[in-house]
Amino acid sequence: MANPLCDTLFGQHAENDAVFLRLPKGRTQSYRAFLAEAARYANVLTAQGLKPGDRLAVHVAKSPEALALYVACLRAGVVFLPLNTAYTPAELDYFIADSGAALFVCDPDDVAALTPIAASAGCALETLGADGSGTLADRAAAQETEFVTPARGLDDLAALLYTSGTTGRSKGAMLTQQNLLSNAQALVEAWRFTSDDVLLHALPVFHAHGLFVATNTLALAGGALIFLPKFETDTVIQRLPEATAMMGVPTFYTRLLDTPEFTRDLVGHMRLFISGSAPLLAETHERFEARTGHRILERYGMTETSMNTSNPYEGERRAGTVGFPLPGVEAKVCDPETGATLPQGEIGVLEVRGPNVFKGYWQMPEKTAAELREDGFFITGDMARIDADGYVHIVGRGKDLIISGGYNIYPKEIEIFLDDQPGVLESAVIGAPHPDFGESVVAILVPEPGTTPDLAAIEAAARQDLAGFKLPRHFALLDALPRNTMGKVQKNLLRDDFADVFRAQAS
Repeated sequence: MANPLCDTLFGQHAENDAVFLRLPKGRTQSYRAFLAEAARYANVLTAQGLKPGDRLAVHVAKSPEALALYVACLRAGVVFLPLNTAYTPAELDYFIADSGAALFVCDPDDVAALTPIAASAGCALETLGADGSGTLADRAAAQETEFVTPARGLDDLAALLYTSGTTGRSKGAMLTQQNLLSNAQALVEAWRFTSDDVLLHALPVFHAHGLFVATNTLALAGGALIFLPKFETDTVIQRLPEATAMMGVPTFYTRLLDTPEFTRDLVGHMRLFISGSAPLLAETHERFEARTGHRILERYGMTETSMNTSNPYEGERRAGTVGFPLPGVEAKVCDPETGATLPQGEIGVLEVRGPNVFKGYWQMPEKTAAELREDGFFITGDMARIDADGYVHIVGRGKDLIISGGYNIYPKEIEIFLDDQPGVLESAVIGAPHPDFGESVVAILVPEPGTTPDLAAIEAAARQDLAGFKLPRHFALLDALPRNTMGKVQKNLLRDDFADVFRAQAS
């Protein structure tokens, strides 16, 4: 097989006239037509002088053409670097320079702001708009629909994804053909996808969730994507009757639950709802099941590994857990200091090993050595425990661990308690510097609509149910928690906002 990843995911469909993309306004695109377009883009890349292993950075809106460009990179052996559309020019400057991109593709409206960045990095600049227009699209239109795919191996790089950079400089995770292919194969098996499936796709494609988990998995199965530019509740409700499955972040599901039109009858035909990229509240699980009769399947992955674990397709989908390791993936909980495997049920740092685990960090050998063990286990940085039934529980990021007076405090445990209190929609628990204890606990609460939580009553309940060292010493109310584009609570921002709360109290 000349190119195992591309040939397996997409090559099998070169003559397939079945619908691959269901687009807005009733438009569709078959596998055959989509791959012909991808071949045109692959020809453009080689005409521009890009060689296998070169990096192509993409900062464009979601569109069928943007997806074709991704597949073109797979075909040409070019390493695909998708960049969050919310990044500013100052942020993009780092990614373009650090990656050594040979070509940078941006929205036509951003040319003026990004031309100096491309010039400084010494890379070419082309454009691709949300409507499929742009200089790259014009070049592709003049190309042939046949492309000779160069040979690539399973260990060759396919993509470069930068971590969110919430602590220190963003790191480029190097993902190989084997990483992406093995994960798609594991997910097709775990989630039972077939060519009969139609997946509602409202996720961005600059992120692994929408690009690899959704697109690669459905392509391998031969299914179709309802390919929406973004999540809009009304549009999703309108298109759900066409779908058999949906992948989303927790925000998607809470928005649907807030809409009266989202009913059991609307989704009675659905096979599967999947959630990831951020923890799903137990309350959302319960409300969703009560409303629809469906139990959301929650899973767990990372930029460096794609998917690691999943609740079962058949069997109990247990709220508050991320299920079991996927086929071919190993998971263990280890002592953060010694690396020794901990007994079942104890909390430690989660480590995973499998063909999905990345090759290392781009041009950061020391970071790679610090987080990727010689035996292949990756130190995720997530604090976890594995219960007696084998379900993995993520209890918090390692960096979210609060150490107060010498005691380790895991925010998730306190958040679960707070989320159950009257009038509380959701919560976030962080540590803030404390003059006596080093750190102490801050609880940020989001009220349920139209209510004001009784903080005195919540504090009294906490004193009754939580150990003294876990008690929040400061409560705050916010209308909403800050989240990134994938729905994760940005605790680093909260830590910045509340950094002086105990200093202020002391003074």
